[in-house]
Amino acid sequence: MTTPVTIDDIRDAAARLAGVAHRTPVVRSRTLDDLVGAEVFIKCENLQRVGAFKFRGAYNAASRLSPEQLAKGIAAYSSGNHAQAVALAARELGSSAVILIPEDTPQSKKDATAGYGAEIVTYDRYTGDRVAIGEALAADRGLALIPPYEHPHVIAGQGTAALELLEDTESLDTLVVPVGGGGLIAGSSTAAKAVRPGIRVVGVEPAAGDDTKRSLEAGERVSIPVPRTIADGQAASIPGELTFSINQRLVDDIALVTDDQVRDAMRFAFERLKLVIEPSGATGLAALLSGQVPASGRVGVILSGGNVSPERFAELIAG
Repeated sequence: MTTPVTIDDIRDAAARLAGVAHRTPVVRSRTLDDLVGAEVFIKCENLQRVGAFKFRGAYNAASRLSPEQLAKGIAAYSSGNHAQAVALAARELGSSAVILIPEDTPQSKKDATAGYGAEIVTYDRYTGDRVAIGEALAADRGLALIPPYEHPHVIAGQGTAALELLEDTESLDTLVVPVGGGGLIAGSSTAAKAVRPGIRVVGVEPAAGDDTKRSLEAGERVSIPVPRTIADGQAASIPGELTFSINQRLVDDIALVTDDQVRDAMRFAFERLKLVIEPSGATGLAALLSGQVPASGRVGVILSGGNVSPERFAELIAG
């Protein structure tokens, strides 16, 4: 079986991203270590450009387009962070972007996407098929479509976050990664298992959106209704075909967290770590703090994003 993404692809993406993407810091907390009973190493992708890991994959994919394709422009569909990532990548490369975004995406994410120069087209995520709408939009306008996770160059780019974390911590026993469509954990597990074959990779989904957990248990992709959760960046209804083929081989387990556990993690990160993270970015930390991922030894966790408005953040962590 041909492997769609390899460690060499991820290392090549890392070289391409050098000097363009941030090498985000790894944060420690003795309080957190004591609470969970392990040494925890937090990869702060909330401090990445556009405020999320998504810039890694978007730029890696966009930078490989031909000059002719870049001149025509790029299209993407996204719940918010990939939208911003493609918009910024297009701007960095002298191209343009048209982004399909759900109508109920937080306004702060819409504003940020437009701020990077992208044209925004909206749709209803509960009734519309974003893949079909996005593909039609790209075809009609002659744009190169960069999907949020179903693309080997996107997955390879996302894997650079875990590669950096492993390089900066020397060794980890467990890697905890948020799961939406599966691109971040597909890239992360590819990097982790190649660099440290004995590592345990655990994905985390919102309890209302457990499509990947169900799919791994069933041995095939399972579709669920579009989940309603505060973790809007993880509101996937079915894993990607490409990402699932990777995750089925490399991911050891999936943990689930409730919206209240996510709020608790956001509050902890703000009060103790002085970090602002969005709900989707907090699910890995939530799984550790709530005991949904039993922790021992050395544990890495990726905080995948921090794009949340001050008003929404205050509302979520109040109480």
